[in-house]
Amino acid sequence: MSSTDVTTERNEDMTSQPATRSLGPATMRIGFRTVDGVRIRYAESEGPADRTIVLTSPWPESVYAFAPVWSALASSFRLFAVDLPGFGASEQPADLLSPKAIGAFLVRLIEECDLGRPHIVGPDVGTSAVLFAAAAHPERIASVIVGSGGAAVPIQLGEPLASWVLDADLDKYRKMDARAIVDATLDTIAGGVPDDIRADYLACYDGDRFAESMLYARRYPEELPALAELLPQIATPVTIIAGSHDRVVPLANAEFLDARLPTSRVVIVDAGHFVWEEAPTKYAAIILDSITGNWS
Repeated sequence: MSSTDVTTERNEDMTSQPATRSLGPATMRIGFRTVDGVRIRYAESEGPADRTIVLTSPWPESVYAFAPVWSALASSFRLFAVDLPGFGASEQPADLLSPKAIGAFLVRLIEECDLGRPHIVGPDVGTSAVLFAAAAHPERIASVIVGSGGAAVPIQLGEPLASWVLDADLDKYRKMDARAIVDATLDTIAGGVPDDIRADYLACYDGDRFAESMLYARRYPEELPALAELLPQIATPVTIIAGSHDRVVPLANAEFLDARLPTSRVVIVDAGHFVWEEAPTKYAAIILDSITGNWS
């Protein structure tokens, strides 16, 4: 671990948050550290190093997206959630804004943070990155839980994500009100988001940060075909969670992965895109079943 700030969470113009967040019997310790030269925000709990779950932040959200499932998972595992470079409150180095680059970063994160051989939960934008990591370094990852992320070739995405990925004019998004874009996205979450967590999401993508984060997804046309060729080689067991009402990332993406991965299953949940927040009890149960091998 190169550096750690755990007294107060603060990142330049980001909102200041308490260093811990209690959720029932579990406590998330929030801080910043530098991994491979990149300053990232993370959240972790106590627990044995040999029973670790790594959770990667969805877009346009942050580590707080996992607040609803934290307590259910922390009773049995050490948890380490991370705002991936480019997302949440982490730095946005241009050379890391692609699924393949983030996949390589995840491997370095596991090594530098002494996370052992973890199970990785990578929903949304994490889907492609985690699968790239599993393809390159299967020895470092025990199992993978992904879903709600673009994967199909040719690309099959709904709006507004399809435009964020394929629109040739990125500059127009730089001119838009980023908070309005994120606010509208969060309004689609059934049941809503607590005000303090919503405020964090908005702060994380304020100014140019949302447009910069788009650069990652705009690499899909180039990198998803490369990932598709690697899928049959991934020996790591993969669970793909999909919301039955997800209009942003249609079920075709989960089916595309399942048809090509050697050891995989698809679990469909009665939810929209943000399954982890809309159906947290079910989401946590699927993660635990995936880790224990209970795929019935």
